[in-house]
Amino acid sequence: MRFDSITRLLKPTRAKDINIDDTQVGATSLFAVSMRRLKRHTLARISAVILGIMYFSAIFADFIAPYPYDMQHKKKSYHPPTPIHFFSPGGLSLRPFVYEHKIEIDKETFARRYVPNKEEKHHIYLFVKGGKHKIFGLIPTDRHLFGLKSKTARIYLLGSDIHGRDVFSRILYGGRVSLSIGLVGIAITFTIGLIIGGISGYFGGAVDNIIMRLSEMIMMVPGFYLLLALRAAFPLSMSSVEVYLMIVVILSFIGWAGLARVIRGLVLSIRQREYVQSALAIGAGSLRVIILHILPNTFSYAIVSASLSVPGYILGESGLSLLGLGIREPQASWGNMLSTAINASAVKQYPWILIPGFVIFIAIMAFNFLGDGLRDAFDPHGLVQ
Repeated sequence: MRFDSITRLLKPTRAKDINIDDTQVGATSLFAVSMRRLKRHTLARISAVILGIMYFSAIFADFIAPYPYDMQHKKKSYHPPTPIHFFSPGGLSLRPFVYEHKIEIDKETFARRYVPNKEEKHHIYLFVKGGKHKIFGLIPTDRHLFGLKSKTARIYLLGSDIHGRDVFSRILYGGRVSLSIGLVGIAITFTIGLIIGGISGYFGGAVDNIIMRLSEMIMMVPGFYLLLALRAAFPLSMSSVEVYLMIVVILSFIGWAGLARVIRGLVLSIRQREYVQSALAIGAGSLRVIILHILPNTFSYAIVSASLSVPGYILGESGLSLLGLGIREPQASWGNMLSTAINASAVKQYPWILIPGFVIFIAIMAFNFLGDGLRDAFDPHGLVQ
């Protein structure tokens, strides 16, 4: 046999030199494999981008929104969405513009309608001066991403509400409440659920029996009705921030029981594995074993469950705010923005007041599709196929 042939045989073979699926290469971490599988899930990728845009817009709402969430303009009540134009009777305009709308009263029905006044044209500018705000609550500025330089004209991309407030701006500000309440609630719920479920599954016996019976009692309580009952107990003097924090606490309190039961089942299996027994053999304490060796092996399920649980928090807050029991005016949330949509005649005349409902729908569907993608990516059976 030739020397170069012997050298090739003795040379270590790398994973990229042979045609083997990355899920079969032991040196590749399961997390890296899961991320590659997630990238191949089209709906999950699109959902992640949509949610990223929503959270980015909510964080920088002060800068992106052309107006503050509580700025009223009574003369612009229920103003329809403002069309953006590039063409005028004078020809093409490289800078987009809008027409000022004036109110006309129908002589027969006495209905009020907005008619564009094509003699008043207002250009849209980037980084215009507006209301003062602070980026990240630290950097003071009066610049906004876009807007009009006119002090009387208004641009309503998604129309205005009954008080003449910009729906687009309020959706951005409302996202801070409706989107963050899910993340904060999940952080509390999953911390409680993981720890209690881990303790129950690890110790077993009487401890397990007591914790599981408590979990079953909490799971039997109808969540939404409990929210209504506890919210009614809040004093009316509470501010919107305090109400927001209490809603998060209530939603978290009723949400940990189901997770704790599932984690308990996973821990019952994990505690018998060799690395757990080795940690105990070298003298590691029970709490250290639970936190450092057992619970991290439940994170793949926890990540998937968290993404699928966030919509429940968004709907819970939106339902309370819709009924006037959650975030109160003038503070914006997607739920209380829908309060005027309860009136069927208002929806028929001003259909744009339903836009916050479509935003809620898109956010919930995005979380669900992302959760499906994470579930497929972290599926242990799919990783070994």
